[in-house]
Amino acid sequence: MTPEEALRRLEQHRDAIDQIDLAILERLNARARIVEQIGAIKKEMRFPIYEPKREDAVFRNVLTGNQGPLSEAAVRRLFERIIDEMRTLQLDRMEEENQG
Repeated sequence: MTPEEALRRLEQHRDAIDQIDLAILERLNARARIVEQIGAIKKEMRFPIYEPKREDAVFRNVLTGNQGPLSEAAVRRLFERIIDEMRTLQLDRMEEENQG
């Protein structure tokens, strides 16, 4: 492979990653919209935002579905961050509603 071919292949792979990143973002925003709906129900019913059993179920779901190459630890870290951001979104929405 020549350096030019290598650069062209790298660019193709990076373009593919850019498209995948946008798809991931779309799915995360779809998840966030559902989380907002869940937050509204929790607020109305005065349910707690933090639900450790539900988080455990999320981890079980994604770890069972993981076919690699990401390790279980990597998947867990990624979903810990996703869950944390979704919890923050619920809290922020509740605060906005309380102020408005």
